Amino acid sequence: MTLKEAIAQADEKGIALGHFNISDIAALRAIVSAAGDLEVPVIIGTSEGEAEFVDIEVAAKMVEDMVSETGQAVFLNADHFRDLEKAKEAARAGYDSIIFDAAKFPLEENIEKTKEAVQVLKEINPHLLVEGELGYIGESSKLLDEIPEGAKIDEGALPTPEDARRYVEETGVDLLAPAVGNLHGMFKKAQNPDLQIDLVKRINDAVEVPLVLHGGSGVTDDDFKKAIDAGMRIVHINTEIRVAWREGMKEALKDPNQIAPYKIFPEAEKKVKEVVERRLKLFSGLV
Repeated sequence: MTLKEAIAQADEKGIALGHFNISDIAALRAIVSAAGDLEVPVIIGTSEGEAEFVDIEVAAKMVEDMVSETGQAVFLNADHFRDLEKAKEAARAGYDSIIFDAAKFPLEENIEKTKEAVQVLKEINPHLLVEGELGYIGESSKLLDEIPEGAKIDEGALPTPEDARRYVEETGVDLLAPAVGNLHGMFKKAQNPDLQIDLVKRINDAVEVPLVLHGGSGVTDDDFKKAIDAGMRIVHINTEIRVAWREGMKEALKDPNQIAPYKIFPEAEKKVKEVVERRLKLFSGLV
């Protein structure tokens, strides 16, 4: 199965694929294990920072080995790559998809930069799915005290269906991640702002490509269900599993005498798997 086929199947069923980021083997094992238990496809993501830490080639090889070992539908995405040269590295390494993120720029410049990226990346791999983002939602998957400066969450500042149609037609992207009230990261003591579900519906009606929801951490289950019903076909979770990873590590490190990494990391893996299982059940309509 290709990623394009997996998304098409999700669309037929009215569900969404889960996308989860990694920067170590513990998170990768947890995500693949959770997806295997539920028998659903899953997308592994590496941001530019995560890919630099893991190494693009190593990340691609890790996922390739997981697919060979398990026979599962596991796909690899270059998440929010803003440097075209780095995106080209991911394309050459065998990533299944790349999000080229120029969302911080005005619409005209976003279209120009994304169109160039689509053309360049498709020359390297014609089967690669290239995603574009429309509307700035922040850049960091972390715990927030306040809304990131410049993030567009108010209805008047969000992209319109007309903007989305033009963006898709002029850039040639395969997937679209629109700002619909979502934010990267999650608030420390509150849930994230509500999603604009009607806008999701109208954008979905306006474009011919699948929609992707970024900034899923902190979104309510009810909003997830409504967004998926309205047309979101991939949902990104990162901050939530980072928090789970940290909690698992804290638990493992309570024993001051334990120094073996292979005995410490399983606690992080366990906590991440719990989150991923819960999210995949929701996105796949299994609850």
